[in-house]
Amino acid sequence: MIPLRMRRLRRTAATRALVREHHVRADALVQPLFVAERAQDCGPVASMPGIARLSLAATVDEARALHALGIGAVLLFGIPAHKDAQAASVADPEGIVQRAIRALKTELPELTVMADLCACEYTDHGQCGLLDARGDVDNDRTVDLLVRTALTYARAGVDVVAPSDMMDGRVGAIRAALDAEGFTQVAILAYSAKYASAFYGPFREAAGSSGPAIDRRTHQMDPPNLREAMREIALDVAEGADAVMIKPGLAYLDVVRAARERFDLPIAVYNVSGEYAMLHAAFERGWLERDRSIDETLTAFVRAGADIVITYFAKDWAQRHDR
Repeated sequence: MIPLRMRRLRRTAATRALVREHHVRADALVQPLFVAERAQDCGPVASMPGIARLSLAATVDEARALHALGIGAVLLFGIPAHKDAQAASVADPEGIVQRAIRALKTELPELTVMADLCACEYTDHGQCGLLDARGDVDNDRTVDLLVRTALTYARAGVDVVAPSDMMDGRVGAIRAALDAEGFTQVAILAYSAKYASAFYGPFREAAGSSGPAIDRRTHQMDPPNLREAMREIALDVAEGADAVMIKPGLAYLDVVRAARERFDLPIAVYNVSGEYAMLHAAFERGWLERDRSIDETLTAFVRAGADIVITYFAKDWAQRHDR
């Protein structure tokens, strides 16, 4: 009997590449960008090495560099000059995200511009929506705010709106409003299975939306639940989502795989700030080999079934790999 030797196809780098089953692609990566309205809010994010809050002009410059590397899209988060209990600046047609969308589509019309849709960066209390008299997030008033904001993004020229709030019914309401105003071409990437995770801490520093009293477990998903995630995704698909997202990534690869096996539309995964920060902490201490760890992490998302990978490592990866 001739023994099966699995190592035959691992002997050289060229052979390994020839039989490689999954590939990370620059044009399937999305780089999140934090765009700040005020100069004093710009600068490095301490807990996210290599990531900074950028001015509008710097955002355009960074997007141009990303596009030159073959990265397919950017995801915008706004750092406004003004915050209040009603998140008034989020739906301002002259808000920082709206201005950034217009600038990017003017300078880089081929780049896919996505805009995160949530109130957490715009409320003075840091919650994802408007609060009722009891201090709970008011689902329906928040959905109304999201709809109004999505329309300002669409009028600015956005390609994709990405509601991340986890309010019930928001995808259907946004889709109906966009279509009613003729924005049938604007896609919705729904944060469909967004878990109440400990891995968001560095993002909240970057966005200025942290606080000891904030509890998002009333609207974000409970981490032990998988079947519930499938229900959430199914609801968003039925309401008109063009693509769905699982967030975070590394601790939820089983959710990505389950979604891939059940649903036929594009699936995104968000390699979140805490995952980025903990890898960098290990790099700085010499505990992990930097480039291989990044490559392995992004490959895991693709292998699990993600079509789109939102990651702060996008630029790093693209700089090291041929297009």
